[in-house]
Amino acid sequence: MELWNNPSCTKCAGARDTLDAAQVPYRLRAYLAQPPTAEELIEVLRRLGAQPWEICRLGEPAAAARGMAQWPRDEASAGRWIAAMVEAPELIQRPILLLDDGSALVGRTPEALAEAVRRSRP
Repeated sequence: MELWNNPSCTKCAGARDTLDAAQVPYRLRAYLAQPPTAEELIEVLRRLGAQPWEICRLGEPAAAARGMAQWPRDEASAGRWIAAMVEAPELIQRPILLLDDGSALVGRTPEALAEAVRRSRP
């Protein structure tokens, strides 16, 4: 599993702690230092079954500066959302867990983390 990690994020720390306690192996991706490409983000969205605005942190200053709360949430605007998150990766919700089975989860809740652990078991 790959964990998109922000070291100063408490939700990321919780995900690391949960995975460590369950002895689930994972690789960290410092996505702020190694931002995803548009293609990678499109693939993550596919794996999540989500639209870009569903994983965008609209409370971030980078979102406010762009006026993203008012952006259209439709297929024609998806590229604009993706481009903004690639340019400013702090806009991407965290932690994102890319599971080895090809699925993905946003690991912000204990339930999502329990599901990630369950899916990682043989």
